[in-house]
Amino acid sequence: MEKKKKKSIKREIIEWGVFLGIIAMLFGTGLHTPVFGFIQGLILKTGIIQPSIDEEDDVPADYNLVLIDKDGNRKSFSDFKGKVVFMNIWATWCPPCVAEMPDIHELYQDVKDKNIEFVMISVDKDFQKAKDFVKKKDFEFPIYQVADGMPGIYSSDAIPTTFVISPDGRIVVRKEGMAKYSSKKFRKFLNEMMQ
Repeated sequence: MEKKKKKSIKREIIEWGVFLGIIAMLFGTGLHTPVFGFIQGLILKTGIIQPSIDEEDDVPADYNLVLIDKDGNRKSFSDFKGKVVFMNIWATWCPPCVAEMPDIHELYQDVKDKNIEFVMISVDKDFQKAKDFVKKKDFEFPIYQVADGMPGIYSSDAIPTTFVISPDGRIVVRKEGMAKYSSKKFRKFLNEMMQ
């Protein structure tokens, strides 16, 4: 009995060693973001993580924001007044951000010809990393970085954080963490705002 218990403990130590070794290897090689992002992306595909669509708690948006696009051009956020704005704050090193990007791109492809603006704000210190990531993944939505600081209304302790702003300038969705945005329910919500 004691021999069996020793084998069990030895086996458990080996299993934990292998598990921790794999985790260390992923972090050491920088592969943790794509691997964890892939796993979280599989979870998103189930549709169990949805953004809450509750317009009762809406608050005024702040358009006092200057953005820099991938070509280095400055753009005023106030140019988006009167439109539906899907704003996502993300980073290339953030697994949940990486996980939800394909879904956001699918939504973008479906609604890009409508009066909806996508404002994908990278918080990467090196904006080139964000540009390279988007190019490598063939994402077509526009990406930006903030030029002079983010208004307090958009501050969050978590990324990704997504906001949807109505044409009348109200924040009608605020979602911290990843979510599935290409659902029929969310598309219907965006379409109804444009009418």
